[in-house]
Amino acid sequence: MADGQASGGAGMTWIAFALMTVVSWGVYGVFLHTGQMAMGDPVNGRYKAFLFVGLAYFLTAVLAPLAVLVANGASWQMPVKGMAWSLIAGTVGAVGAFCVLLAFGAKGSPAVVMAIVFGGAPIVNAVVATILHPPAGGLSAIRWPFVLGLLMAAAGGCLVTLYRPMPAPPVRPAVAPTPAPEAAAVAARGPSEAR
Repeated sequence: MADGQASGGAGMTWIAFALMTVVSWGVYGVFLHTGQMAMGDPVNGRYKAFLFVGLAYFLTAVLAPLAVLVANGASWQMPVKGMAWSLIAGTVGAVGAFCVLLAFGAKGSPAVVMAIVFGGAPIVNAVVATILHPPAGGLSAIRWPFVLGLLMAAAGGCLVTLYRPMPAPPVRPAVAPTPAPEAAAVAARGPSEAR
């Protein structure tokens, strides 16, 4: 089935999956930073968190597809080119996730780091996809709304980064005022002796 037929036959299900990805990747940075901080290790916490990210990838990206392939009775024949590109994709994805943790470790806040990542990644994706899969008519067939969209994505990432809501300052514990020496002496003697 061609791509157009597959997407048309499936209706709008692809939008639901795309939005699920938006939500999953949208919370990824915040959850990853929370996990890093919860490790309680300012030096190695990010690496400990990444270890569990790898475990999650194993559970989700190895065991789940294996189960689906077995259930579908799929052929285990895989072309070298497909395996190579898939390994490259997995590697750049893992490197990106690791670099997010390094950015957090270098005092980047999740709001800023992820705004840069998600503002910049669509631009990189659009440029690389256009180069690897050029449109009919070549690169000269690219229309101005496409370029405008790239510029707007860059501007959006910058605006979110520059004007993000700032967190509330930490609340300091209230310190009870120390009583004056005379009041402390009266309190120590008790009310009957104070008269």
